[in-house]
Formats: sequence, structure tokens, C-alpha cells
Amino acid sequence: MSNGSLDRWIYHGDREHALDWKCRKKIVLDVAKGLAYLHEECRQKIIHLDIKPQNILLDSDFNAKVSDFGLSKLIDRNQTEVMTTMRGTPGYLAPEWLSSVITEKVDVYSFGIVLLETLCGRKNFDRSKPEESRHLLVVLQKSWEQEMLVEMVDKYSEDMQTHGPEVVEMIKVASWCLQYDFTKRPSMSTVVKVLEGVAKVESSLDYNFTDPRLQKTTIEYDKDMTPLLPSILSGPR
Repeated sequence: MSNGSLDRWIYHGDREHALDWKCRKKIVLDVAKGLAYLHEECRQKIIHLDIKPQNILLDSDFNAKVSDFGLSKLIDRNQTEVMTTMRGTPGYLAPEWLSSVITEKVDVYSFGIVLLETLCGRKNFDRSKPEESRHLLVVLQKSWEQEMLVEMVDKYSEDMQTHGPEVVEMIKVASWCLQYDFTKRPSMSTVVKVLEGVAKVESSLDYNFTDPRLQKTTIEYDKDMTPLLPSILSGPR
């Protein structure tokens, strides 16, 4: 697609390529709607399993599309969870992957990381930063403890800084998606409602986020991966 993938626009490090608040808000809402469709509206539930900025493509108007279904998993509607070998990208993996029993909430977790990166304008792990701020989840936890979430807002975008209070509210959405206990994470349809302003973030959240340093692990690929046909992705017509 003409504007490439999302990582091209959020890992910038300069003001020239920084997206404004309206554009970022539109992109994350598009992604949330796409995941809600996969999880709740297709004939079989589809768990993407590799949500990251590199797999979010942008057209000339910055409409976002979820791409690369190579690792995806199909789940029957009567199934609540599935056992599978670990797959995905370190830094975006939900903690329950260690048990190999997963639900669509692993995508919710990955979306939370992508949302946070989009709002902060940085990678979830940045070796160029001081050791105490290399891991974005560590920064998030400290920011909650110090009640300084506004300090996380992308500093390369004046427009993002101007909309700081609104961005902070969206950081709270990301925090909800990043709950260690997957049962406390929202569904993607709920995320859509919150992003559209018709629902609110759950108030009783745990802000002791999983330590990202525990995610250094080897990713294995499942032998029983089911290719996703266009008819499956488009759902019933």
C-alpha cells in the first residue's frame, strides 16, 4: 500500500515525519475494528497472532489494514481457548503464551503494545535509550506510579503534545489491553466503543505489567497452521 506499514511512521525520531493526533487516532481505530471483525464476525474466530506495526498497512489516506495472516489460528465459535505452540514477535507476546493455551486476548495484548508505540512514537524496546527506559512497559508502569502518563506522549509531535490529555486517555486504553490476567482485558469490540467515545475504560485495573525482559524466548511455528482463504476472511455474505 502506498504509505507502507505503520512502523515507518511511528519510529521516526524527527518532527518532519510525525503523524498528528487525528491521524494516529484514525489508524488505531481502523486496526481495532479489523481485529473485532476477525474475532467476532467471521464464520470462525480468527486469532491473528502477530499484530505489530510492520503488519499494519496504510493507504494514501492513512486508512489502516491488518495484513500477514501467515501465523493466524482458526477457532470454532464454541471453543473458548486453544492450545498451540508459541508464535509471533517478541515484545508483542502476551504472558499466557508460556502456557501454550491462548484465546483471542493475545491479539488484544499485542494491540495494546502497538497502541502504546503509536502514542509514544517509539519501539517497545529501544537499545539506544538509557537502560531504565529501554522497555516501554517499564516506562508505562513507572508513569502510572508517578501519575505522569502525559510524559509518555510523543515529544516529536507538537500536535500530540497539544492533545496530551486525550492521548493520556488512550494510553489508559492500552493499559487495559495489557493486563497480565487475560480475563481482565477487554474484547476488541469494547476497545472500538471506547475509542469511539461511547464506553469507558475499566477503572479497577492492575498496573503491574508483565516484565518485558521475560519475553526473550524462541518462537516456534506450528505444523498444523491452517491457511486462511479469502472466503474465510470475508465471512458470510
